[in-house]
Amino acid sequence: MSDAPGSPDVPAPAPRVRPPLSAQGAEEERRVLSLKPVLAPARGSYGGHPHQTYDLWTANRPDAPLVVLLHGGYWRYDRLHLTPFAAHLARQGFDVLLPGFRRAGGAGGYPATFDDVARAVDTLPAGRPYILAGHCSGGHLALWAAARALLPEDSPWYSTRLPDAVLGLAPITDLAGVIRDGLSDDAGLLLLGGDGPAVERLPAVDPLTLLRGAGTTGVPTVVLRGANDEELPHDQFTGYLAAHRDAREIVLPGTGHYTLIEPGSPAAGSVVRTLTDLAAGLPGRTPPGRTA
Repeated sequence: MSDAPGSPDVPAPAPRVRPPLSAQGAEEERRVLSLKPVLAPARGSYGGHPHQTYDLWTANRPDAPLVVLLHGGYWRYDRLHLTPFAAHLARQGFDVLLPGFRRAGGAGGYPATFDDVARAVDTLPAGRPYILAGHCSGGHLALWAAARALLPEDSPWYSTRLPDAVLGLAPITDLAGVIRDGLSDDAGLLLLGGDGPAVERLPAVDPLTLLRGAGTTGVPTVVLRGANDEELPHDQFTGYLAAHRDAREIVLPGTGHYTLIEPGSPAAGSVVRTLTDLAAGLPGRTPPGRTA
């Protein structure tokens, strides 16, 4: 007898209908996503595919902590909307690497999106400590990359070379929940290749599933979110935090989903402070604003 959701024996729960955005939420989304992209001072590639490229902003200080920043957009959209925030972080004293990757609905999806994220972090200079951060679906990819040591050792993505810390900014943590709720026009199914393949593929690429049984990734982990996030169901945050015994949660009152990545906003200030605290724990690094 199968116990898989959607089988004849166990009916799939009804998807939740996302209520319309409030005026505040709609204005925040419009404001942040309409920011003019910022051209990076340096660009490069980490592979041969046209999407295996990165933008780089440096803080022009030799001891600047490195932040690898993964963009959101439900695995479908490009990284342009995150370039203003990447530039903002560089002005705050961080070196910021913003990689692209093959995306769902085009050249990517399973397995290419995950191949690219793994390759992007695996090609970082050996011995350079870094914080892996991501917003929304980029947060999902960051939390997944921090959990790669929990994969079976014969997985092509298995690795014990993990980030020194990980920060999820309003992250997607539960792909089964994304699929159940049909978020962003069934973005989870698009990522995993449809209903049938998703059942088999989900366990290897879902941070929440990987945590079950282990209870921790061993990587210092922070989930930072707004109390007024209208984009994601709040159980995307609470379920992961209940499963990850070492993760720390920061909830910002009066804050929505997008203003976390809005340069100069109070929420972005909280992101900078959190990155600064995480940088204090990086091996051999002095975080911005502090002296050794």
